[in-house]
Amino acid sequence: MPTIKLPQVDGSLKSYVLKALPIAPTKPAVSFNRTVYAAAHVVVNPLATTDPWDMSPIVDWEATLAFREYLWSLGFKIAEAMDTAQRGMGVDWPVARELIQRSLRHARTVPGADLACGVGTDQLEAAPGVTLAQVEAAYREQLEVVEAEGGRVILMASRALAHCARGPDDYLKVYQRLLTAASQPVILHWLGAMFDPALAGYWGGRDLNAALDLVAGLIRAHARRVEGIKVSLLDAKWELELRRRLPPGVKMYTGDDFNYAELMAGDASGFSHGLLGIFDPIAPVAAVALGELAQGNTARFRELLDPTVALSREIFRAPTRHYKAGVVFLAWLNGHQRHFSMAGGAQSARGAAHYARVFELADACGALADPELACERLRSYLSVACGLDT
Repeated sequence: MPTIKLPQVDGSLKSYVLKALPIAPTKPAVSFNRTVYAAAHVVVNPLATTDPWDMSPIVDWEATLAFREYLWSLGFKIAEAMDTAQRGMGVDWPVARELIQRSLRHARTVPGADLACGVGTDQLEAAPGVTLAQVEAAYREQLEVVEAEGGRVILMASRALAHCARGPDDYLKVYQRLLTAASQPVILHWLGAMFDPALAGYWGGRDLNAALDLVAGLIRAHARRVEGIKVSLLDAKWELELRRRLPPGVKMYTGDDFNYAELMAGDASGFSHGLLGIFDPIAPVAAVALGELAQGNTARFRELLDPTVALSREIFRAPTRHYKAGVVFLAWLNGHQRHFSMAGGAQSARGAAHYARVFELADACGALADPELACERLRSYLSVACGLDT
């Protein structure tokens, strides 16, 4: 088996022998019995993006759309233009708008392709003086872009709304109007402050019990207009509590990148569907596991998916907002793009010891598609970034 020296957080090097047993990507023999969205990253063109900190990224559309075809081929739906695609953290609204339009148009050429698109307010700065009317107008502008292409909506949390709302009633006012305006049922998206500090106190306060009451009431009052809700708080108890309170027909989509295996497996009280960024880098493993679950093999589902949780916890560790770096790093190691560059230069958000650990954990759970290629690319990264000859 290949051996490589991996940098550690204390500055030392550890000799690591690869397991090198990738779980091959296959389309499941049966359809998933969970509704599962993979939130997908974007591939930038590093040659054309001359000043990544100060300009919109130039997207490599061929590689970006090819990755979506790959996810569709494994049986996933795609959550497009979400935070995994660096919305508001390297990717601005003009680029996101083009991503939405291109992806929806491309999906119409791919049999079985399905996706829903993020609608937010990232064209509106969360600045003093911003009003609820401006927030609603920004949401509506993006909603119209998605619906003009025949797409379905994931209603994302808004930094501008978090900035200007004076309390829970302001959130209800905006969301009620948006739900009424949407032509199809939407997926609500509750993103915790660990993913975006600007969303602290979302729903009108820092009391999560009160926020859960508000959200549950909003969904009950508009159940016909809500397909489901994604909760990303990295604490299973809040998701379980809300899941128990959802009206019939409204789906709980786990966004818990720490506890997704147990939440999707479920128990006697129910289960969660999935809308997760971690399904981008672990797509082959997750597809095989979900195929087993669909055939009633829950134990095998857990046997395959549980080892990926350690990888996910490393990728999504605090500061959690930098998780996209690990996602794109694995896309590069697995041959889905030719470089390790990101919108906004976000690859610099994590250090070499983190990337080495991601490599190790990906190998351990079978998420390195081609271990030899992954070793070669990790060695090149460590040589350039750290001056290491491993």
